Amino acid sequence: MKLDRLAYDPGALVNFYEAGLAALGALCERTWHDRLEIVAEGGAAKLWNPEGALHEVELAFAPADATAARDAVREVFPGCPLTFRLAETLRPSPLPLERVALAGDLEAHGPDPAVAEKLWRRQFPDTTRWRLRTAFKRDLHFSLVALARCEIQAIDQHWSLHRLAVSLDGEPDDSLAREFSFARSDPELGAAATWPTPEPARWQTFLSAALETDVAAELAAVRARQESYLRRELDRIDAYFANYEEELTARANRNASQNAKVRATDRLAAAKAEHARRRTDQVARHEIRIQPHLDALMLVAEPAWRGSLEVERAHVPRAMEPLFVPRARKWFV
Repeated sequence: MKLDRLAYDPGALVNFYEAGLAALGALCERTWHDRLEIVAEGGAAKLWNPEGALHEVELAFAPADATAARDAVREVFPGCPLTFRLAETLRPSPLPLERVALAGDLEAHGPDPAVAEKLWRRQFPDTTRWRLRTAFKRDLHFSLVALARCEIQAIDQHWSLHRLAVSLDGEPDDSLAREFSFARSDPELGAAATWPTPEPARWQTFLSAALETDVAAELAAVRARQESYLRRELDRIDAYFANYEEELTARANRNASQNAKVRATDRLAAAKAEHARRRTDQVARHEIRIQPHLDALMLVAEPAWRGSLEVERAHVPRAMEPLFVPRARKWFV
């Protein structure tokens, strides 16, 4: 789920800088509604100098409609690099894995089998036979929820913020990503839960796939622009060297001297090598690089029902014990 960008608000940024720098140990005093006096040393001072030496500065927070040239050291404005550095500094490293259990209203005896079968057949239309062998049992369903910034480096740089949700078997859960802000936690359920062992390498694969899906539409537009720019540059290079090689060939044909012909042949070989080098350089310049930055990672548990089923899918009978999650009205196999 791609999150909407917050509108630039100098007042909110003053509060962010004041709280963030104070958390890093800096002394902050608001000298005016849009100005913040800062005395920093150590980690907080590294925003301005890599040595962390004592630094004093008064930051001015520019209004959103300001058009004058900006000083990135003393001013905060939309896209200010200082804001990115402060956010990166405040990000804990290594990133902690938080755990939370969501509250849910489970029915006393589990979902109605007819409703459960209907939802199963809607989710897996190739099912020809479905039977519930035993009554539903209470269980927990675990998911990963991550907050990720995505930087697309191209001719134009793009930043976006995404909330990703996937089950621990890698299946995306878009409804959890959308509704997570409104969910209620259940500390008692979290304390009693048996949490799964973290699998960083496996989870990274799931989150990478979810992020790729989330940025696919934006990336397609970026790729189309890059391809257009690259084609224009390649056509320009090809036309230049085609004319140059044609001119060299014409000169060699007009000059009967053997030395002139050898020099023309050498120049043609050098031109072909330079032509290939220029094309390779332009392809490298028009590459698209995606840099994800994980800002938060949470393991989420929520109430679910474990069903013991006998199903036949694609003419293959099988016994399984999938989870039915009431919040999503969905089966997780």
